[in-house]
Amino acid sequence: MIATVRAIARRAAASALDLLLPPVCVSCDRLISEPADALVCRVCWTRLALLPAPRCDRCGHPVDRHACRWCPLLPSYVRAARSSAWVGSGTALAIVHALKYGGWSAVAGGMAMRMARLGFPDDVVRERTAIVPVPLARDRERERGYNQSALLGAALSGIWRIPMWDDVLQRARATETQTRLTPEQRRHNVSGAFRAAPGTRRRLRGAHLVIVDDVVTTAATLNACAAALFDGGARIISYATFGRAPAIGDRIDSTGELLDGNSRRH
Repeated sequence: MIATVRAIARRAAASALDLLLPPVCVSCDRLISEPADALVCRVCWTRLALLPAPRCDRCGHPVDRHACRWCPLLPSYVRAARSSAWVGSGTALAIVHALKYGGWSAVAGGMAMRMARLGFPDDVVRERTAIVPVPLARDRERERGYNQSALLGAALSGIWRIPMWDDVLQRARATETQTRLTPEQRRHNVSGAFRAAPGTRRRLRGAHLVIVDDVVTTAATLNACAAALFDGGARIISYATFGRAPAIGDRIDSTGELLDGNSRRH
């Protein structure tokens, strides 16, 4: 009885707060007049520039008549990589920034819902053992109040019904932000920056792990994490991200379609 009264009181308080402070879309800044998941209006979710088909079966990057040029950057033990939307600009980038820099942790749920729909190869779906979020440096997590990759991973864990192991991968050293670095500088910046946590080899042995992050640009960070987990005993790794930055040379129209004549290099 007491629990029921408390639940009613919480709903009433939430309704009153919505009346005083109506929810605003974190992407377009317009009032959300009807229920929408994760503080993003329905219109903005439909505006995501999704990665178009056909896509490479392994790396998930859109392909044309040219050979895939992103796959060679993935280590041999990485089975598959998938991303929901382009994040060069527009709605997807606004959503990522709201989660990563705006303090809007609730948007992670809606992002994870889109990531959960990614079409992984059948063997990945059958074999995936656990989700591993990319660890955030302690200072950044303290400043931000949360690890955005862990929020995405926790939401995906519930949808996919596999565990999240947020204790098997650690930062071995601090790194500078990757935002303004060249691809080569990114690889050097994160080389050796991660390690498998002590005492986890038995759990990692033979596992197929899915590393989760908000955005992939050159895959340098994901590859560094994968190397640490593989060295720690994991058998195979896959990647899942909400966003993917366009490769150097990619020309994308407003709908997310690749224009002819692209050369794709990550």
